[in-house]
Parts: sequence; structure tokens; C-alpha cells
Amino acid sequence: MYQRSLKPSKLNSFFLFGARATGKTTLLHGQGFLDSALRFDLLDPELEARFALNPQLLWEQSSKLSPGDWVVIDEVQKVPKLLSLVHKIIEEKKVNFALTGSSARKLKRGGADMLAGRAFVFNLFPLTYKELTQKGFDLLQTMHWGSLPKILSYADDIDRIRYLNAYVHTYIKEEIQVEQLVRNLDPFRLFLKVAAQNNGEIINYSNITKDTGVDIKSVQNYYEILRDTHLGFLLEPFGKSVRKVQKKSPKFYFFDGGVKRAIADTLRSLLNPGTYDYGSEFESWFINECYRESHYRENGFRLSFLRTKDDAEIDLIIERPNKKTVFLEIKSTDKVDERHFRHLKNFQKDFPNDLFICASRDSMSRNIGGIEALHWKDAFEAIFS
Repeated sequence: MYQRSLKPSKLNSFFLFGARATGKTTLLHGQGFLDSALRFDLLDPELEARFALNPQLLWEQSSKLSPGDWVVIDEVQKVPKLLSLVHKIIEEKKVNFALTGSSARKLKRGGADMLAGRAFVFNLFPLTYKELTQKGFDLLQTMHWGSLPKILSYADDIDRIRYLNAYVHTYIKEEIQVEQLVRNLDPFRLFLKVAAQNNGEIINYSNITKDTGVDIKSVQNYYEILRDTHLGFLLEPFGKSVRKVQKKSPKFYFFDGGVKRAIADTLRSLLNPGTYDYGSEFESWFINECYRESHYRENGFRLSFLRTKDDAEIDLIIERPNKKTVFLEIKSTDKVDERHFRHLKNFQKDFPNDLFICASRDSMSRNIGGIEALHWKDAFEAIFS
């Protein structure tokens, strides 16, 4: 078992959201303060049906609990009506709840009681490189197969492919079909593949509508579904004014490289350094690492990107409260030179007091014309130190 970076609250009720198989239940089982908790797993169809028919059972089950005791409910979105009772039990009995979920979509759609700030909100992601370092980190393997905990138990590539394909199938069946998040599955399946093929690119809604045959509003709704089921996140364009007006649409990044490659049907394609696909996967992986670390540290960092109308681009901008903003070029090369960060140099005069970094696989760190050319591990430390 890996030691996870996320440390849930021991004194306050909380939601723990995350995509399927990120290890939410395992994480909670490893928390000593939950050892004696009353537990309900709503993935059990019989238990889900009982609570759906009679939510009041939760009140009855909690009748013997004392103030400060804990209740764990896995996949609470299966029975959103329970949250009103959770709210009441917290208020009247002073009992704490740990509530896991792989989707906020059903909760929001059903107008569920989100406990009005009485519960903290945490997010769990696939394993980070720091977590993986505990047992040995392999960059190429992580880029190719992702870092869901279960994938690490397979030694054979065929089994990894089977697992990731089954993951996508289960996601479509149980998160989308069973929860009735879309009326027609076929356009959504097609959208998923198109979204995976365009991972990390600025979203072009018009092109996606042509590729999928659905209108722009439906495409926007599909992206919302991916976000609400924690399958990815939007990277918004940089908010401050710059010399050249930039394109305004966001980018979308899938939460895990292996799942993304399964959706795009590219798991059997090798990732070779120096190729476009390798560079794209490296950039996506590094941005995901920064996104995860920012959430775990709860540091208020804001992530964005910048691309002007004449296609000058900065891959990642990280605004850090009370610290210098970081402007990042992310390159998969193992030999960096000035060509790799020419766009950074173009914007140095606009932000003279900020930090400009080119993160790469080059092991030789150096300063070139005010640009910090750093190995990706050193860049990560410079950002989060």
C-alpha cells in the first residue's frame, strides 16, 4: 500500500471525491480515527436499494452513536436523499461523516443538500510521482499506463490493456448509463474518443460538433459530465492582460494518462522520446502532477495557460499567493537549448518580476538569459518549495 499525500480531517465531516479506482475506500481504511466507524457501502445493490426506499434507516442506524463518532458512506451519490439526514445527524447528534463519491453530477442534479459548509471537500487523484517514488518511479511506464493504484499490480502489458479498457467500459456503463447522465450513449462514446484525441488542446467546440454530430450545448454538457465525474479538468486561459490578446477557450486534461490512452485506443502504441506523442504525454503528465499537488497542499495556486492569437504559447502559468507567478514551458527533450523556450523570452518583459522555467528531462540545470532551465523534478521543487 502506498502512503498517500492527502490527509483528511480528523475532526470535521468531509466529502472525499475522486474518479473510480483512485483509492478512496482504501485511503479511508488506512485512517486510524475511522477504525471504529459505522460503514455503509452503497455500491452494494441491496444496501443501496434499502436506503433509497427508506433513507430514515440512516437515522435509526446512528441512534446509538455518541458525539464525535464517525460514519463512513461510500459512493453517497447513489442515494442523494441521505444527505439531508446526514445534515440533521451532524447538527443534532454531533456525529462526523466521511462521504466518498465518484460523481458530484447526480448530487447537483438532484438538488442534494451539500451540508452548507459543514463538511470539508477533498479530492483524490491517481498516484503522484512522489507517492510512486516510495516503491520506484518509472516516468515512461507512468506516461504510458497512468498511475491508478490497481494498474501497478499488473506485470503484463496485456493485463494492463484489459484493465484500462474495462475501466472505460465500466465508467460508461455505471457512471453514465446507470445514472442516466445522457439520453443517447452513442454520441457520448464518440465524444469521449474525440476529447481524448484532443487532450491538452484548446477546445474547439465547432470542430467537435462536426465530429460527433451533436450541438455545441451538448458538447459543453459532455465536458461538464467529465468534470463532475472527475475524469478530468479544465485549464483556463491566463486572466491578466498581456501585450497580445489571447484565445479564450480553455483546454481539457484527462485525469490519468492510461485512461486517456484507453479511450483514444492508443494503448498499443509505443511512446518514443523525440516524437510528438511522447512530448504531448509528458506535458499532460506534468500538468496533472502540478494540479494534484496544488489540491493536496490546499495552497490556493491557480493554474492556467496562455496562447496569443499569433500562436505564441506558454504551457502552464501558476499564480502563487504571496509568491512569484511561475511561467512554464514543458519540454520532453533531454537536451534543452534556447529554441525550447523562445515563447518564454517573448513574455519576460511583460512580467519582469516573475519566475520563468523550462521544465524538461535534461539533467543539467542552468540559467539561460533569465530562464531557469531545470530537470522536471527540480522544476517541481522550485514551484512547490
